[in-house]
Amino acid sequence: MAAKLKSMVHRRLAEESRRHLKTAARRAYAAQQKETIDNQQIAEMLPLVHKVVQRVVTYIKPPLSYEDLVSAGTVGLVRAARDYDSSHQAGFKTYAYIRIRGAILDELRRWSFVPANVDKQIRQTIQAGLEITEQTGLTPTDLQLAEKLHVTTDKLYEIFENARAKHFVSIDNSTDDVPAIRESVAAIGIATPHEQVEKAELVNKLTEAITQLDKRQRQIVVLYYQQQLTMKQIAEVFGITEPRVSQLHASALFNLSLKLRQWKDGG
Repeated sequence: MAAKLKSMVHRRLAEESRRHLKTAARRAYAAQQKETIDNQQIAEMLPLVHKVVQRVVTYIKPPLSYEDLVSAGTVGLVRAARDYDSSHQAGFKTYAYIRIRGAILDELRRWSFVPANVDKQIRQTIQAGLEITEQTGLTPTDLQLAEKLHVTTDKLYEIFENARAKHFVSIDNSTDDVPAIRESVAAIGIATPHEQVEKAELVNKLTEAITQLDKRQRQIVVLYYQQQLTMKQIAEVFGITEPRVSQLHASALFNLSLKLRQWKDGG
């Protein structure tokens, strides 16, 4: 009996030892993986920081300098390297992109300021857009919305661009009113099954909303977000000015945000 008990104790100790060794091995591997990211991939990802900043400043027109945003993005990259877990399905580049962009947008939010009268114009435009959509079942054209607000189309585009700068609406960032799109899509691989279902539904709703944009706006969204063209390059494709591309881009995002607001509210 004593011999049997002794044998059982030895087996358990051996099992505990093996578990301990496995745990130690996993930690050592993770530490080595993290060191590799720290020493090599941070340097390799630095051009990604500049790429993200360049895309943000093309239409946000931030009060900060280009160098300020690069610094913020670099901090996000370093934090991504520190926090990255190689056991996740998402690769480091995907994870780093999310953290870099988040750090840059956080920095912009800290410095963003919209005068009260501009904020009121944005809220009035959103409300008018929702009213037209509820009445007709379609997102309003720029002309319809301008007429309802009793403003010129040029003034309307100014409001769109202010709304884009304030909220980073629809595709680029989440707000209290509009779900995040780009970050949701990028994070699908590391989300829980429930979150993946929600994000997949969000992507389907976004796709549906994009198909309902007019042809030119739809093309600009695809070229900018899918083909990764800059606004200057898109302007060359269509033979129009870069400011005009910016106006159409802002209008497209505003219309997408209306659709997503309806979806979020159960419409």
